[in-house]
Amino acid sequence: MNTLSTLARTVLAASTMLVLTACSLAPTEHRPTIDVSATYREADAAIKPMPGEELGQWVPAQPADEQKPSPWWTTFGDPVLVQLEERALTANPDVAIAMARIKRARALSSRAESARYPSLDVGFGPTRQRTSGAAAFRGDGAPGIEQTLWRAQGTVAYEADVFGRVASDVAAARASSAEQQALSHQMLLIVQADVASTYFTLRQLEGERRLLADTVAIREAGVALLERKRDLGAAAAVVVDQAQAELSAARAEQATVEQDAALAHHALAVLLGQAPAAFTFAAAPLENVSVHVAEGLPSTLLERRPDVAAAERSMAADNARIGVARAAYFPSLSLTGAFGYESSELGNLTNWSQRTFLLGPLVGTALSLPIFDGGKRKADVARARADYEESVGAYRKTVLNAFREVEDALASTRSLDTRLANERDAEEAAARVASSVKTRFDEGDVDYLAVVDAERTLLRNRQARLQSEGARVRASVDLVRALGGGWHAPESKGSVQ
Repeated sequence: MNTLSTLARTVLAASTMLVLTACSLAPTEHRPTIDVSATYREADAAIKPMPGEELGQWVPAQPADEQKPSPWWTTFGDPVLVQLEERALTANPDVAIAMARIKRARALSSRAESARYPSLDVGFGPTRQRTSGAAAFRGDGAPGIEQTLWRAQGTVAYEADVFGRVASDVAAARASSAEQQALSHQMLLIVQADVASTYFTLRQLEGERRLLADTVAIREAGVALLERKRDLGAAAAVVVDQAQAELSAARAEQATVEQDAALAHHALAVLLGQAPAAFTFAAAPLENVSVHVAEGLPSTLLERRPDVAAAERSMAADNARIGVARAAYFPSLSLTGAFGYESSELGNLTNWSQRTFLLGPLVGTALSLPIFDGGKRKADVARARADYEESVGAYRKTVLNAFREVEDALASTRSLDTRLANERDAEEAAARVASSVKTRFDEGDVDYLAVVDAERTLLRNRQARLQSEGARVRASVDLVRALGGGWHAPESKGSVQ
């Protein structure tokens, strides 16, 4: 009974120490202050809807690391893009890496949490030992004693977190786990944006490829016609040479577009987790896709951007690690105990008379107080503070970069809207000129060089319009990525909610 009473008192003392573990030496964390303007500089001109479009209303999301990214790509109303995005989320290697890092961070957090609780072990087995005669107090030269002892015992160990070392370590692990969660959402957003941008690039290049294929066919027909006229003496050789030069230039440009399309095809295959040789995809020309994204308020950007959330969690983790380093200045209290049975005969092992117990540390002392370490603890605290200051700087940099990316995307959207409007007007005018010159050539009013020049101008304008349309839809994707995603997809095409 005395043994049990002593053990009960020890358990009660350990429980009392467990209650006292609320003390933490980590500094109070303060998010760095950053001046945030009321609106974006580039917002007003950038978000005006095109004729016939309605501007979506932004629904602020929860912090990015606490909310699963929503399928914003459905806003573009393209079922092929939806399928590609779904494939990327399941097969992209970067997504798999991000998910594995989340699992690792959660495992490390659980491991840190385990230090809050006692550890309990049980064991069974024999021990063969020999002691000297001197150890048995029979003098030097006396025969030793050999014996085999069978043991079955349980051991318990617990570190009372009086000064918050474990609590700070747990806080740091939790913050690191949350950081990895946010970084995984950032990786998802990057992959999603890359898939969308590459897909729209392929569609733009398909439009250019078809345009150049038609141009090459027209040039070939023109060269064949002029060669026949030259043979009949109705056309000068210089005219044929000029037409042949235009044909060769169109073929060279066609080869360039084919190369760009092949590279984009390879990039999309890797984004979808496939080898380029095993990936087949038939792109359609890009239609006039104009999605205008309401940018919201700059203050809400800090909640939507996963990388900003990750930087903030990194600050929290480094702040908690300061508490871990400071706790090293204070005593640590370890409570241990063992209870079991010990016998020289296996058959007697479970007899009550063979019971054994040990209360107190198995090795060393229960209370450990550091006295001198040559400045190691001071250096550890200084390093932890420096790490925190670095994470504060990284947080500020991430926030400022987030604002810059939004402003860049808004400026690109505005500029491309203006450029597209002018290029469409220029294409319509060039088409009228080309038609008029062709009619005059058929009537004999102008030579063929005027036709070639008009068709070249029309080709350049059409190609520029296709490229600007591709750049415009990619600018919308860039704006989505810069804003951090995280909104609910609307039911209708043409706006983002």
